[in-house]
Amino acid sequence: MAMGRIEARFASLGARGQSAFIPFLMAGDPDLRATADLALLAGRMGADALEIGVPFSDPMADGPVLQRSADRALKKGVSLSSVLDLVKEVRRGVEIPIVLFGYCNPIHRYGHARLVRDAKEAGVDALLCVDLPPEEAGELKGAADSEDLDLVFLLAPTTSEARVRFIAKAARGFLYLVSITGVTGARMRVGAELKRMVKRIKNLTDLPLAVGFGIDSPKQAASVARVADAVICGSAVMRLVEACSEDRGAMRARVGKLLSSMAASVHGARGKGGG
Repeated sequence: MAMGRIEARFASLGARGQSAFIPFLMAGDPDLRATADLALLAGRMGADALEIGVPFSDPMADGPVLQRSADRALKKGVSLSSVLDLVKEVRRGVEIPIVLFGYCNPIHRYGHARLVRDAKEAGVDALLCVDLPPEEAGELKGAADSEDLDLVFLLAPTTSEARVRFIAKAARGFLYLVSITGVTGARMRVGAELKRMVKRIKNLTDLPLAVGFGIDSPKQAASVARVADAVICGSAVMRLVEACSEDRGAMRARVGKLLSSMAASVHGARGKGGG
């Protein structure tokens, strides 16, 4: 079986001794046209994959920045169907993997099999359902496996070794380590504790390990990249989108600068005192 985009991207980066940079965009904030433009910009600025968020009314894992972002998108009428249309448009302009990030309720209402089929057709490479534990993911996993779509699950700092093994068996593509016991946007400290967490998990699975939540600067991203296979950045990006929502030129310039500097820091990290 041929490699999927996610597996191929991690293999290519691994061969070069680099980690992946994965930014997050909330679909529909400030509108779907802007999200499409920023997604294409991310591809040009060095992103290795892209998370596109489906706005939800009760985003329990998200901090204030992404809560406000989701609320603005929902007020614009953004739905799971319109997000899939967005992905289809973005896919025509980028080759990097796309991860659809969302919550269980919209997926359940849409229908698991229907979602997987439509997501695959749109060009999605993986699904990440934040509040769906693997014990309850049988229907979605079966549908995803049948369409050769990766299914990503979360790990927390408190996840036991036995549970890491259990989650890793259910996952495909990569594992997402939530670096803090809090919501998105909370300040993360990169230090010995994170290094121990990453080492412990990587001893238990061969899946690539991405780290996210609270990464808001190129310096911090580089520190994470020295120990993890991928760095995910969401709130820092959407904070700029919020600040520049009335000036699209400034939004592109500021988001593009952040994405470029983040990507350069992540890709160069292991050659600068780590690995």
